[in-house]
Amino acid sequence: MRSAPHLHLRESADPGLAAVASLPGVGPALEATLARLGILRIQDLWFHLPLRYEDRTRITAIRDLRAADSVQVEGTVEAVEQGFRFRPQLRVVITDDARSMLTLRFFSFRRTQVQQLAPGTRLRCYGQVRYGAHGFEMVHPQYQRVLADGSGVDECLTPVYPTTEGLGQKRLAVLIAKALLQLPPAAQLEQIPAPLLEPLRLQSLRDALLQVHRPAADADVAALLQGIHPSQRRLAFEELLAHHLGMKRLRARIRSHRAPGLAGTGEAQRDLLAALPFKLTGAQQRVAREIARDMSRSEPMLRLVHGDVGSGKTVVAALAALVAIESGFQVALMAPTELLAEQHLRNFRDWFAPLGIEPVWLAGKVQGKARQAAMTALQGPAQLVIGTHALMQDAVAFRKLGLVIIDEQHRFGVHQRLALRDKGADAELVPHQLVLTATPIPRTLAMTAYADLDVSRIDELPPGRSPVTTVAISTARRAEVVDRIRAACGEGRQAYWVCTLIEDSEQLEAQAAETTHAELERTLQGISIGLIHGRMKPAEKQKVMQQFQSGAISVLVATTVIEVGVDVPNASLMIMENAERLGLAQLHQLRGRVGRGSLASSCVLLYQPPLSAMARERLNALRETNDGFEIAEKDLKLRGPGELLGTRQTGRLEFRIANLTRDAAMLAEVQDVAGTMLRKHAGACDRLIARWVGNSARFADA
Repeated sequence: MRSAPHLHLRESADPGLAAVASLPGVGPALEATLARLGILRIQDLWFHLPLRYEDRTRITAIRDLRAADSVQVEGTVEAVEQGFRFRPQLRVVITDDARSMLTLRFFSFRRTQVQQLAPGTRLRCYGQVRYGAHGFEMVHPQYQRVLADGSGVDECLTPVYPTTEGLGQKRLAVLIAKALLQLPPAAQLEQIPAPLLEPLRLQSLRDALLQVHRPAADADVAALLQGIHPSQRRLAFEELLAHHLGMKRLRARIRSHRAPGLAGTGEAQRDLLAALPFKLTGAQQRVAREIARDMSRSEPMLRLVHGDVGSGKTVVAALAALVAIESGFQVALMAPTELLAEQHLRNFRDWFAPLGIEPVWLAGKVQGKARQAAMTALQGPAQLVIGTHALMQDAVAFRKLGLVIIDEQHRFGVHQRLALRDKGADAELVPHQLVLTATPIPRTLAMTAYADLDVSRIDELPPGRSPVTTVAISTARRAEVVDRIRAACGEGRQAYWVCTLIEDSEQLEAQAAETTHAELERTLQGISIGLIHGRMKPAEKQKVMQQFQSGAISVLVATTVIEVGVDVPNASLMIMENAERLGLAQLHQLRGRVGRGSLASSCVLLYQPPLSAMARERLNALRETNDGFEIAEKDLKLRGPGELLGTRQTGRLEFRIANLTRDAAMLAEVQDVAGTMLRKHAGACDRLIARWVGNSARFADA
């Protein structure tokens, strides 16, 4: 197998920049496998850091085991049983000194293995604990035989690395060990200038790398397992610094373009505000002023507006659109789904029709003459276009694009956002960008991952919104929940029943929703029940949504397709099935579909026991608060930044060792060091970004 052309790297005097193929034993096939992990050079192996450690230094008593924990136990084999009824299976029962019992289960095993696990054999096992038919068990644990004198086992803290298909942990660890032999002296490895590093009292980068890859026998095991060891803190600081520098460079690069200065007369804005049946909150007025100030400048606006569900981001975006339109420029609003885009279309038509502005609609389902008419309008009189990914197609051209509004931006890939931004008619000018998200972003996340954007926060809900009462109920009480729906519908109110599945399968989710719909139709006779899922045609989904919004349907059974963009003030009851399977932010998004009017509203989290510790914490957090910003901070602690950010750069932004919650205290120092380095040490900035961000930096111009 020949290696891919992009893997051939120029040799360098810096050992870290040498191609990974220069290591003994790395041929073309392994080189290509490593490339899938972003490992192209020797230094990529140095900075391919452990995800976690397996603690082989202590033994957990079997009676203290908890489901989902990964632990090490020691015990004596009491019984061995082979079964072949459905498929080969080996069950080994061990007991520890307290006579507590644990089952080891193997589905793939050899005859010699069975002989090694004879009754009376002492074993030390490491694996994840789960509930089984006969109590706690481990499936395919790693194990070692303990000799009579207690020898035969290794006590260590074993790094577990991110890997890929065709590359096991042991082989990867061997490669990293070879690469570490080429670490240069400490002074040569550092990229942060000594005068900036010394006041921080951090250890050398070289010592930190050696410690995290090969923890010493006397290392602070507890600190390493918690991610707070001095070596981990040293690496986390540098990683946060590299990402921050990358974002600041990106911001400067985009700001170097020119954009049209948009001001308008303000007349259309005043007419819209006068016609609205509500008054803007103080937060909405503040954010609208920030956007208007940005758009009046000749450098591109890059502003992210985030706020809780129902905080009124759309009307703020409408005010921004009017500024551009009054200035003679066009506006494009892009949403990730047709359902959400169509909701924007209805809102903007209602608001803009009295102003003589008719939005153009462009989505995938717009074909034939209607599509051609839309395309012609964009190069002619159209002032506002609303649509989905269809707006980014090559054939779509604008007469004079001045403002791009992107809703729920984390659902779009970088190239998609670039494609729309680059449709500005004048090659010398780029349009202003306004990004909206209904996922409140924690402050620590805004300081790092969104350092390329100005961030506005709508932190005030409109008056009249009712708080949602949230309860968690076991599926064993499902009948009570159905009775609750019957009572709500009897009072003239409406309800959602949301079906979720842990598998990432639209087909399985659709089947679950169809089954629930049929069950509720049998149980709730006389009540109109609708169904909506991702496998339905757009026209079918739209028809059902219109019936639900008009009140013709009382109960809507849906998948998470209704997470954003559905506004039915009369819906006051939300049932979420299998709630333990969803992340906290998504649970909060779904809950935001109710409580949109003055009716007292409720959310029922139906869960399948037993709950894991993480699921219990998520559900408790949702019960305790309706504040999306509090929930976002909690979600960041529970899940890390990856899922909150969504697709960014060339994939999900996953830090290798930094943790934005745990390491938040470092951010002020990170910003200070970054500012000095950008002013005085440009070359070191480049090398730091390449070391930690790598090739993804070139895709970040969005």
